[in-house]
Amino acid sequence: MESNGNFKNVIDVTPKKERNHGFKNHVVVPFLSGIIGCSLVIGTCFGVPSIKSKILRTSGTTTTTSSNLTNTTDASAGTVDFVSLANYSDTAVYASNKILPSIVGIEVTYNVTTNSMFSIFGYGNNSQSSTATASGSGIIISEDGYIVTNNHVVASSSESTYYELSEATSVKVSLSDGKTYDAKIIGKDSQTDLAVLKIDAKDLTAAEFANSDNVKIGEFAMAVGNPLDLGTTITCGVVSATNREVSDDEGNAYTCIQTDAAINSGNSGGALVNSKGQVIGINTMKVSSTGVEGIGFAIPINSTLDVIKQLETYNKVIRPYIGITGRDLDENTAKAHNLVAGVYVYSVEQYSAAEKAGIKVGDVIVKADGQDIKTMDELNKIKNSHSVGDKMTLTIYRDGKTQDITITLAEADAE
Repeated sequence: MESNGNFKNVIDVTPKKERNHGFKNHVVVPFLSGIIGCSLVIGTCFGVPSIKSKILRTSGTTTTTSSNLTNTTDASAGTVDFVSLANYSDTAVYASNKILPSIVGIEVTYNVTTNSMFSIFGYGNNSQSSTATASGSGIIISEDGYIVTNNHVVASSSESTYYELSEATSVKVSLSDGKTYDAKIIGKDSQTDLAVLKIDAKDLTAAEFANSDNVKIGEFAMAVGNPLDLGTTITCGVVSATNREVSDDEGNAYTCIQTDAAINSGNSGGALVNSKGQVIGINTMKVSSTGVEGIGFAIPINSTLDVIKQLETYNKVIRPYIGITGRDLDENTAKAHNLVAGVYVYSVEQYSAAEKAGIKVGDVIVKADGQDIKTMDELNKIKNSHSVGDKMTLTIYRDGKTQDITITLAEADAE
């Protein structure tokens, strides 16, 4: 019976002990183990730099301090990593240091003849002569002194009754090192607004050209030139648009790169460069009006290469020529005159390619090389894709019928 009593005692005591061990095993021990485990994990993570950076990084920030200018993402996909302001500054410093030795200031001197009120109304000739200067920019394109700029920087035009401008009497070029040279105008072309100059110098730093066909909206852009005759100046922005169709005051049409990098008077002929300091365009004009800011245009460098080469070689641009004066004929005007829409031939030049091929006044050109046309711009675009001596097929409407006429394109007269 004693053993029975001992058994009862054990039975009475054991449940109390089980409750004490259960609380420790199921609550206290796991809790303490969790704290110790978390401490170890966090300590380990912060001990590993790559894990630490991922834990601390938040959206819109970057932990990189590298000054490397190469972006590891694919910019062609339209997405890039965020970069620090230090990297942007380094980009501008690098691009400017590379391009600045290749940019020149240009000063042009003209003779100005001012007509008095008496001579304007036919009461004798009381005109007075003086000189005037204009400034612009240029880009060195060869080590031996060839420079490209805008035609309007070095060419004068005067349609005023009150004064007349001569051709440039002096063209001076200032290099980035302060040296000044007399320059000769090798060739100029108003249609593309380009001109080539030459100075007697050697071992110059020629600019590096980029492929402007690869320029993308939003990429870094720096305009470099001689604004307001202040000397070499840079302004930074981005490419705002590509293939922008614009026209100048003389009606010449251009396909340009648009940028918000500040372009001012005197910047004309200077360079628009990318983040590598390579020329992507030649600064040519800006929109100047109340309420307008940050709209400037540059001629894509790719479109200038053939023109520059011809100006260097022939002192002019050799273009194919049809020899007509045409007027755009829309549907309504054509219907009112029992004609069809197209280019109405208003005049035909004597001895021209058009006259030799049999084009007549009153013809309406409706197609060129099989392509429908309705404007002179469309006709000229197709014509300019040819070279002098090429044959071109024009479809004309005459006396209620259409017919094809083949012409041999001649060389246009020099300006």
